[in-house]
Amino acid sequence: MTLASALAPFLDPLAFAIVGGGTVAATLLRTPSRDLFRGIAAIGCLARKPFDAGALVTQVDALTRITARHGVMQLDRSVIRDADVEAAIHAIVDGADGAKVAHIIDDRRTARFERQRAAADMWAGAAELAPAMGMVGTLIGLVRLFTSMTDPAVIGHAMAIAVLATLYGALIGNLVCLPVATRLKRLARAEYIERGRLAAPLAALADRELPQTQRTAA
Repeated sequence: MTLASALAPFLDPLAFAIVGGGTVAATLLRTPSRDLFRGIAAIGCLARKPFDAGALVTQVDALTRITARHGVMQLDRSVIRDADVEAAIHAIVDGADGAKVAHIIDDRRTARFERQRAAADMWAGAAELAPAMGMVGTLIGLVRLFTSMTDPAVIGHAMAIAVLATLYGALIGNLVCLPVATRLKRLARAEYIERGRLAAPLAALADRELPQTQRTAA
């Protein structure tokens, strides 16, 4: 027996269309468009490793040494690829103090975490919807069954829809959508924690480079 023949009894396009199409439609209806696009785009992040701020902390240390030797204005010539660090450095060059820089980092990492969580919530919502759509498919199959009791061929297909719809809902919800949501939440939480490491060194750099007049006023 080949794999195709073994799987054939478990394949029903109509049952899959009911569950898959219903899950997609319900997700579209309940999810804001911006979160929907984020959720779809987040699929590309699933294979990446959890975020590590070590390289960014090292870069901040290097920028601190640069300012010690050449002054804070030299930071404008530095290549900074991370948006959070870049925003903090611009604030430092403009004369922001450590508290403001720490606030910038915290606001940006919180906003990023909320965006990432919204993407994960889309998949978590789909994981809840898929089994419900499976039950809808089961009910449709049963209705078709009871309205075609005199036709054995239709009875068999109706039973297949009823059973396979429940199976598809459970598989899509628990083997696809829920693992994606869990993975995205784990990555978002790890990045949120790691980016918290940037606040202290950047705030210290800001306070050290604070203009003397502001230090005196403070």
